[in-house]
Amino acid sequence: MSSESHSELDYFQSLHQSPEIFDLIQQHTGSEFHLQKQLRKNYSQDLVRAALTLSELRIRGRAKFFHADQMWFDRKSLEQSTPELVSQYKAQRFLGTVYDFCCGMGGDLISLAKHSTVIGVDLEPLLCQFARWNSEVYGVSESVTVLNSSIEEVQDRQGWLHIDPDRRPHSGGKVIRIEDYLPDLETLLEFIPQFQGGAIKLSPASNFAGKFPETETELISLNGECKEATIWFGELAGDQEFRATAISKEGNVDSIAGHPLDAFVSLTDAGEYIYDPDPAVVRSGLLDVVADQFSLSRLDPEEEYLTSTEKVESPFFRRFKILETLSNNEKEIRKYFRTAPFGQLEIKCRRIPVSIENLRRKLSLKGDAAGVLIIARLQGKARALICERE
Repeated sequence: MSSESHSELDYFQSLHQSPEIFDLIQQHTGSEFHLQKQLRKNYSQDLVRAALTLSELRIRGRAKFFHADQMWFDRKSLEQSTPELVSQYKAQRFLGTVYDFCCGMGGDLISLAKHSTVIGVDLEPLLCQFARWNSEVYGVSESVTVLNSSIEEVQDRQGWLHIDPDRRPHSGGKVIRIEDYLPDLETLLEFIPQFQGGAIKLSPASNFAGKFPETETELISLNGECKEATIWFGELAGDQEFRATAISKEGNVDSIAGHPLDAFVSLTDAGEYIYDPDPAVVRSGLLDVVADQFSLSRLDPEEEYLTSTEKVESPFFRRFKILETLSNNEKEIRKYFRTAPFGQLEIKCRRIPVSIENLRRKLSLKGDAAGVLIIARLQGKARALICERE
């Protein structure tokens, strides 16, 4: 362990022993300069800096964790952590003894420990300490053991595996190719036959297609944003090759499984409604499967937008009512909005190169209504659809 990591761990241990500093930060109503001045009367400069940073991260962490105000993380571990609603959903497949490799600050470990006995493993001493403290915050520490070691040192491969490879193994930022993860693709594939079953967490933007034979690939979105691709293997894999799961901010879960070739929907002209599919549906390749289930049609072979003449309700889509169809001509679009009732406008475009902000600046919006402008191909021709959100 480097002296730098020793020092960082020491600071956090001091913070853990000084919880009153966070009360002082929360109660302060003046400027940050005066807050720092006040805190430095009793605490070192480095400790004050660490406390202020963690306080800021705890506020940001509320978007992911129910108890973020009491949790422990640094910037990287918070960013890479699994949102609690997603980890809770995944944890339901596990029961028994689970190894959580590359456990980080313990986002998945906490949810797993509500169902299983969990052995968290991470090479970073600081992250191991975070995982222990966070399991205490959630009251699951009795079901958790955290090992500060490399995953290669863990010889017992009985039971289940959850692994979250490092997608920032170097200082250059995120990597997309699974081959560049740590551990890399070759190592991840070696784990699969060694365990009864498990889950490999990947970025939804990664090159996962075709890399993990005889597994289930699940794309999971939270509140309309695709959060991860989960590779389920062994006894935890479902009987379908692909799955798309949408989780709402309230925690409602909707899931559909199949294969991209299970359905093929026709192309039609735009009906009364247009649908923007959840990114988990798109990334899983199950767009036609979902469209077929809900009797929707596609507008273009290259576009993900779907359409219908009758109103369809589904958590897999956001629905818009089409008010007007224009050509994708800037003059025509500007002319329309000079007399349109809109004061707020959302502009959506996926496949056609449009500078959304430049277009927005050129539009005259003098009304009060909220509108949506969708620029998309309709059977090969670019069109501007004027809509309202349903």
